[in-house]
Amino acid sequence: MLDIGSLHPQITEFTVVFLIAGVVARWISLSGKLQFTRPAAATLLLLGTLAAILAVQSGAQAHEAAERVPGIGQAVNAHEDAAHWARNVFLVVALIELIALALVKRPVWRRWVEVVSAVVGLVGAAALYKAADRGGDLVFNYAGGVGIRSGDTADVGHLLTAGLFEQAMSARQAHRPGEADTLLTLLARLRPADPNVALVYAQSLLEDRKDPKAALAALDRIAVPDTAARLKARIGSVRADVFVAAGMADSARALLTKLVAQFPTNTRLKDRLAKLH
Repeated sequence: MLDIGSLHPQITEFTVVFLIAGVVARWISLSGKLQFTRPAAATLLLLGTLAAILAVQSGAQAHEAAERVPGIGQAVNAHEDAAHWARNVFLVVALIELIALALVKRPVWRRWVEVVSAVVGLVGAAALYKAADRGGDLVFNYAGGVGIRSGDTADVGHLLTAGLFEQAMSARQAHRPGEADTLLTLLARLRPADPNVALVYAQSLLEDRKDPKAALAALDRIAVPDTAARLKARIGSVRADVFVAAGMADSARALLTKLVAQFPTNTRLKDRLAKLH
């Protein structure tokens, strides 16, 4: 069997669009005002059902990578169960639509069959929403597939970076600076050549360790490409924070004034400067 697991997100998007549009078109067609919606509904629902079959197949092929992540199995199963139910409902809708097409010479019967399709389609739309919602939980709450779907080590590194950073931010907000410092120090060791990580680490030295001198030294070590204008602005903003923490407000104002002149559209720098006046 052809492995289409890597195409699961794309196939799923087509499935949702075709089926929802098909259900809406079928209900509009019942009014008799827009005649083109009658064949359009049948086409969309049949194509959407085919896409749903492929979506379930691709999902089954893609779930192995996600299920290796500890604690994610239940979310995967919930998404699969909802997807199977949605597919089955639309298989019924597709069968009803085929019956309606077969009744082209019996307009009264055909219309009543299309009414049944519209009603069952609403059930299918609700099932589809539930499957999509559980898929969203799997991706956004459990990082299912995020950074691991492709198998590329760079993508896995991005996932690790995001996880360590967000956990550190949560620790900082919960007033656990030691934990935040530990996580960001680990991140800096894992990605020593990344200037964005180096900036986050320098900021941690200031905010979590309360060590402006070490933070300033860390900022001085960051190599910034000439093309990275936004990164330069961020480094300058953090450097100004370091000056303020070290009791050097005049130096912070001078630096921010220079940065505002260099990046006149950066409202964050302007706000920082305004707060120092």
